[in-house]
Amino acid sequence: MKGNWFSAVALSLVAASAHAIDGNALLKQIDRNLNPPMYESYRKIVNIEPNGKRREFVMFTVKKDRDKVAGLFLSPPTEKGRSTLRLGDNMWLYIPNVGKPVRITSLQSVVGGVFNNSDILSLDYAAEYSVERVEDAGAEHLLHLKARRKTVAYDRLRMWVTKKSPQPTKIECVTATGVLVKTLRFKDVKNFGGITRPAAVETDSPLQKGYKSIMLFANVKARAVKDEVFTLAYMPKLDTLR
Repeated sequence: MKGNWFSAVALSLVAASAHAIDGNALLKQIDRNLNPPMYESYRKIVNIEPNGKRREFVMFTVKKDRDKVAGLFLSPPTEKGRSTLRLGDNMWLYIPNVGKPVRITSLQSVVGGVFNNSDILSLDYAAEYSVERVEDAGAEHLLHLKARRKTVAYDRLRMWVTKKSPQPTKIECVTATGVLVKTLRFKDVKNFGGITRPAAVETDSPLQKGYKSIMLFANVKARAVKDEVFTLAYMPKLDTLR
């Protein structure tokens, strides 16, 4: 009897501890651990096909606040000079030969592969998702996230984060009906001059069997960027920031 009482109390304390976690505050902390409010970075995106064929892209990216991201393709030569812009849910691609930005969607991909535009031009998680609940997963927290708007690429996320210094280790992207769309795995934590974050994100999808994409981060550093950089008129001039 006494043993049952102690077990019930222990379970109650664990539940109370999990309930005490402010999930949305934790999500904002995760965002800041991943990126400063304003920063620049270089990324290599590698798409790997089932037959082993690889295609690589290098991008220079700047981000400001929760919802402004601009990117410039540096390679391969066929993509060099193209630029991307995201303002909240709105995205554009600039192609020099076309001469004006064209609209793109979050579920399309400017590089092909498993990463879509929402993954490549990612915003703060807290800008797109709210936390429904937090579970204790041993050395990690498991956050259950719900999209704030129907325009967000994934209706739900299941995010595993380390407890010691909140960093994501794995995210499962799920539809409203519970179908797993893709899994993101965060690896190789490095210190980028004061910013400690995973330097690699790998993804695969049960909907694209045998395909895999990897995003490698380099030279991540805080940088103040003017608002004019995140305009359609500035897209042809992004190279001037390097």
